[in-house]
Amino acid sequence: MTQQHESSAAVLRKNKKVLVASLTGSAIEWFDYFLYGTAAALVFNKIFFPMVDPVIGLILSYLSFSLTFFIRPIGGVIFAHIGDRIGRKKTLVLTLSLMGGATVMIGLLPTYEQIGLWAPALLILMRIIQGMGIGGEWGGALLLAYEYAPEKRKGFFGSIPQAGVTIGMLMATFIVSLMTLFSEEDFLSWGWRIPFLLSSVLVLLGLWIRKDIDETPEFKKVKSSGKVAKAPLRDTLKYHWREVLIAAGLKVVETAPFYIFSTFVVSYATTTLSYQKSQALEAVTLGALVATVMIPLMGLLSDKVGRQRMYAVSVFILGLFIVPWFMLLNTGTTWGIVLATVIAFGVLWAPVTAVLGTLCSEIFTANVRYTGITLGYQLGAALAGGTAPLIATGLLAKYNGDWVPVAWYLAVTVTISLIAIFCASRVKRAPVINAQTNQL
Repeated sequence: MTQQHESSAAVLRKNKKVLVASLTGSAIEWFDYFLYGTAAALVFNKIFFPMVDPVIGLILSYLSFSLTFFIRPIGGVIFAHIGDRIGRKKTLVLTLSLMGGATVMIGLLPTYEQIGLWAPALLILMRIIQGMGIGGEWGGALLLAYEYAPEKRKGFFGSIPQAGVTIGMLMATFIVSLMTLFSEEDFLSWGWRIPFLLSSVLVLLGLWIRKDIDETPEFKKVKSSGKVAKAPLRDTLKYHWREVLIAAGLKVVETAPFYIFSTFVVSYATTTLSYQKSQALEAVTLGALVATVMIPLMGLLSDKVGRQRMYAVSVFILGLFIVPWFMLLNTGTTWGIVLATVIAFGVLWAPVTAVLGTLCSEIFTANVRYTGITLGYQLGAALAGGTAPLIATGLLAKYNGDWVPVAWYLAVTVTISLIAIFCASRVKRAPVINAQTNQL
């Protein structure tokens, strides 16, 4: 036991900088993402879209937020191509710089009152650039951890960048909460800009941490063997399209319930169930805190029990909890919404996201791995992530506030991902493509 403990400690010491670099980039990515979402709800409709009805302005603001779901796959393909051709490290520097630079520029943008229609146009342009960077960052951050990991620690290493989702969410929520302590006038005038400008500090920190990281060992092997794919996208779609679909299926139950448990729950609880907004937000924050702790623990456990088994069992239990989740919310009590959110978001969702990245990485060969996992991840996110709150809200409206159709929708996402993990357990790893001869 002592030897095993010392071995684990030695592994962590040796790879500490790699794990920190992976987690930092992921956390910054999601900090920027959630920061924009919060600002879209509180500020952007008033200073960038004041030329229309307030409700329309809010819708336009939210549309600018959801724009990344369509841009991310494009950015993912571009940067995954670079990552599979040139290397993971250089790509991560590009994506972090692009994403962080766009975030800082949003904090410097003039308002509609100052430059008219150019203001929302520039905001959308920065959001597109931000989405391009975000699209390529996830795969690189994940592979930085996964491809450095010892064979028996792949699950733990792969879970570290996944914890960046909840860390970024908590950071964005915290800093915006501080900014709202300003008066309404000061917050709308300049207070909202501070978090965007502070993002530059996080980006510089991330770049500094990453500058001394060497290229991943697995990509070095691909490069030295002469098997770097000349056209990663073409090779992925030609030889690994089944794996891409499986990865997208695995992503469905990770992304749709995430937005239901962390975003939709706030509007559902406050409008349909008459909770106070503070109750809903505090429940989500507590759930995110629990998830942040649970994700690496579940990654560590997956190295002992197996990724596929953990994923399948976790998804199945998550499916069983759908109805109890709604029942707890419908108690109308603080303890009900807290318990529902902590169990669903903090405990049951955590092991699913903890093993997702490693599961996806294991079904692709190293020479197209960046492209493969990025395509699958972003496809699943685009189809099930951004649409989840809209679908759930639409079902509630159509069925007069009845939660049963929403529960069926969540059950469908569970079923899709259970089918995907069944297929993943039977897929054979594709042979490495020799880039020089373009043969299998």
